[in-house]
Amino acid sequence: MLNIGKSKNAKSKKLLKVVFLDRDGVINRDPIGDYIKTWEQFQLLPGVIQGLQKLTRADFEIIIVSNQAGIGDGVYPKHVLDDITRKMLVVFKKNRIQIRGVYYCLHGKTAGCKCRKPEVGLFQRASKNIYYHKTRTFFVGDKASDVLAGKRFGLKTAFLLTGHGKDDFSKLKSLKIKPDLISKNFKDAINRLCRK
Repeated sequence: MLNIGKSKNAKSKKLLKVVFLDRDGVINRDPIGDYIKTWEQFQLLPGVIQGLQKLTRADFEIIIVSNQAGIGDGVYPKHVLDDITRKMLVVFKKNRIQIRGVYYCLHGKTAGCKCRKPEVGLFQRASKNIYYHKTRTFFVGDKASDVLAGKRFGLKTAFLLTGHGKDDFSKLKSLKIKPDLISKNFKDAINRLCRK
């Protein structure tokens, strides 16, 4: 598991506004059926910079939680993911976007770990030392497994029709789970989320 985030020794007593975000298909284009193995393949989706800037201006703590099974399955090495993450955060910083933390599950798809969504291990780790209301906090994702993970952790969920969203929309009914928001893209989701 790769964690890039703020480190604190004691739990903050300040009540924070938090939003959790999936990465591929939400922040950047998801090469469906493949992995992002170079920085050149990492392409931000339209409206993401503006949406993240809006969250930053509204004092949200932004936390990215993402499955990256390509590492555990041996498709590409961890240093590649580290490089992509560092460059992503540089782009965000240049655009005055503050990211509290980035948490990845690096296990393979069949590893049976406790951090690969729809399991909630990533959320548990990301939530250490911060104080926030789960029931007022959104997880934004593009997969049925994202919605399921958010629900399991007690969060509100926003489902995007980007990335896997259009294909996974039918899975929501079969799993009998209903997201709190369904949005056509990131910008729309953030606009609606900020009005809540």
